[in-house]
Amino acid sequence: MKRFLAAGLSASMVLFAGFAAAQAYPAKQVRVIIPYAVGGGADAAARLVADHLGRTLGQAFVVDPRPGGNTVIGAEAAAKAPADGYTLFVTGGSTMSIQPFVFQGRLPYDPLGDFAPVSMISRFPFFLVVPSTLGVNTFADFVAYVKARPGQLNFVNPGSGTSNHMQTELLRQVAGLDMVGIGYKGQPPALPDLINGQVSFMAPSVGLVQAHIQSGKLKPLATFTSERLAQFPQMPTIAEAGYPEALLVPWFGAYLPSKTPKDIIDRVHGAIAAALQSPEVVDRLLKSGSQPGKPFTLAQLDAIVREDIDRYAKVARFANIKPE
Repeated sequence: MKRFLAAGLSASMVLFAGFAAAQAYPAKQVRVIIPYAVGGGADAAARLVADHLGRTLGQAFVVDPRPGGNTVIGAEAAAKAPADGYTLFVTGGSTMSIQPFVFQGRLPYDPLGDFAPVSMISRFPFFLVVPSTLGVNTFADFVAYVKARPGQLNFVNPGSGTSNHMQTELLRQVAGLDMVGIGYKGQPPALPDLINGQVSFMAPSVGLVQAHIQSGKLKPLATFTSERLAQFPQMPTIAEAGYPEALLVPWFGAYLPSKTPKDIIDRVHGAIAAALQSPEVVDRLLKSGSQPGKPFTLAQLDAIVREDIDRYAKVARFANIKPE
């Protein structure tokens, strides 16, 4: 009997210690790893959420940029961090759903085994844009224009395996567009060539091209979204343009190492959910060209990651995507 009482007391003490640790969390500064360079949209969104978490949870959340390697450098650092809640990883969905196929089994982390999805932070809607000088006004016009010139037109590839690249390749696959990809180191360097017509098509983030659309230099033909954007209510979605199966929904989210105590995961999840209800956060995300993340449960997020992996696998095989 004494043995059982001692065992029960020991188990209770462990549970209480774990509960107390979670209740005290965070007791020190939290590192927020992002696998991107300073100054981009992802960096801005991460800092916005980190600032709100710091004010909500009472400890500093400090952004630690680890760019390079198609986000692999930052992901590896986060995957190898202690599972104590003091290393938060904020990245685009491509880190988990695209890079496994780009690197073909050579990743230094396991997207499903090493990370627990905590919250969707934002979604990055893409536009289908062409130079205004191309002379097409609808997506149907564009498809007809390309099909009349197989293999003669170029499109922007802003980085092998990026969400923009995958969206473009999926559209090419679904619509049967025979075009040649031109590689660029990101979206901004491609803009001058797109505007002057050296490339005929790009799937950029809204914030990047909004000013050029308003000036008339670029023409948007559709949005890669499930619903019309409030900023551009006249612009049809890709589904309305006749290709609902061409839609990918890139998103930006927060993760913790998979063995992090559930109470800590729940606490960070709740704090980010509260941040996304803040008018200040919502306004700043919208102004940056992104949309606030949806309030998915942890189970729903895990299902989304798994569905994305299956979806992107088909695109990666079609495009024969490899690391740069």
